[in-house]
Amino acid sequence: MTTTATRRGRDTAVHPDAHRVTLAAVLLGSLIGPMLMSGTAVALPSIAADLNASGGAVQWVVTGYFLSAACSMLVAGSLADRFGRRRVLRVGAAIYVIGTAAVAAAPNIWMLNLARTASGIGAAGIMVAGGALLAATFDGPARTRAFAAVGSTAGVGLAIGPTVAGLLVGGMGWRATFLVFAVLGSLILAGAAVVAESRSDSPTGMDHAGLVTLVGGLGLILLAVTQVSEAAGASPRVLGQLGLGAALLVAFVAIERRAQSPLLDLDLLRDRHFVAWCLASGLLALGSTTVLVSLPTYLQGVNGLAPGRAGAVMLMLTVPVMAVPALGARLVNRGVSPRLLITAALVALALGNAWLLVLHPGISTAELVGPLVAIGAGNGLAIGIIDAQAMALVPPDRVGMAAGLLNTVRGASNAVLLALFGAAMATMLRTRIGDGPLASRVLSGELDGPDIDFLSDALTQAWRSALLVIALLCTAAAATVAALLRPATVVSPLSASIKENRS
Repeated sequence: MTTTATRRGRDTAVHPDAHRVTLAAVLLGSLIGPMLMSGTAVALPSIAADLNASGGAVQWVVTGYFLSAACSMLVAGSLADRFGRRRVLRVGAAIYVIGTAAVAAAPNIWMLNLARTASGIGAAGIMVAGGALLAATFDGPARTRAFAAVGSTAGVGLAIGPTVAGLLVGGMGWRATFLVFAVLGSLILAGAAVVAESRSDSPTGMDHAGLVTLVGGLGLILLAVTQVSEAAGASPRVLGQLGLGAALLVAFVAIERRAQSPLLDLDLLRDRHFVAWCLASGLLALGSTTVLVSLPTYLQGVNGLAPGRAGAVMLMLTVPVMAVPALGARLVNRGVSPRLLITAALVALALGNAWLLVLHPGISTAELVGPLVAIGAGNGLAIGIIDAQAMALVPPDRVGMAAGLLNTVRGASNAVLLALFGAAMATMLRTRIGDGPLASRVLSGELDGPDIDFLSDALTQAWRSALLVIALLCTAAAATVAALLRPATVVSPLSASIKENRS
């Protein structure tokens, strides 16, 4: 059995072992990236104590990694198309390994944050080049199964990250924990040596102006958004960052329209089917990540659950995220309409969030089963089909760019929507409680004193208001995505390019 990979315009046979190594390397990257992303928060108290750090400097251990990864996705994808997807995978893995090892050896919080920022850039290369290599290596049902496996693996990493990190930090310390992830990253680097190279049929020069305006604009906007939940979220500094970031992104679009070798081919955004899959990818943060990240804090603060028990309750959401992607791939391969499946997934997210309106102080685990399973199943079904369907719309010479765009939308949506969710919750709590600092403590799960019943009820009401809005938005999103994915009556420039390439 052989598959083909495009290499400078010609098809070359690839030995089946190379396919397995490619898939294994990409799956390992899909595991350790989300695992370390969700697990790093567990190590923050130990890092803060060891390096005598506090406040924003400690929070930047998480934020810096996330921002650098999100801002690097599209750049990594375009570089992969131009200079080789395997090459970008190897460079990304090398940066990740060196950066993560440097985190373990950091003498102070500033050097640690610099190393974490570099690690985020490396992680972007791993994720984007990995997706592009899968799209170039596999085709048809095999591609659908491969991307479903990536979705399942990422779900596993996100779910077990805090548990694994907690065990490692508790047993070995935070420095040794980062060394473990550096070693895992080196396995990706070793596997990349066996992976078959693929790149665009006609590699071109780098769009430097586009690179600067994209990274600058996206970085400023994401940086500003991460501050909106603070008391000074509407400060002139934050507004200035938002305004300058928006201006740079407008300039980026103008540059891409005229560039001979654009960082982002705007034809991708003229195809409504591809836009629909990008929109669906971004909306997963709204429908599931907000609950996944924030509900454990509610359960600990209001219900008094221990961290381990709260994490166990969340398995009702994360287990479907691990299990359902493979089901979605099988249904697509058996002829079920992807449009029907993604609409059903978004409806399930809407249903789950609406169902979670039963939330109340003292809520039992049994009452949470239905809504959490619905949210997890919707998320799992979506991630099992989104990437494969989106990449199937893209000609081989642009799979890196498309993978970069998908991951940028996904990462930026997580940052923006989580920050807006936190800001909305903080605003509602301040309105109900009338005390800003107290509202911040309640939102972080610190509920005690004689007014605990009042504070628990205020937090619950804020949650219910947010859940209702999320459910309505997911419902609207399901209708929008279904409309965008209706059969085309006019051939788009992207579709024409695909047909020309395949002929």
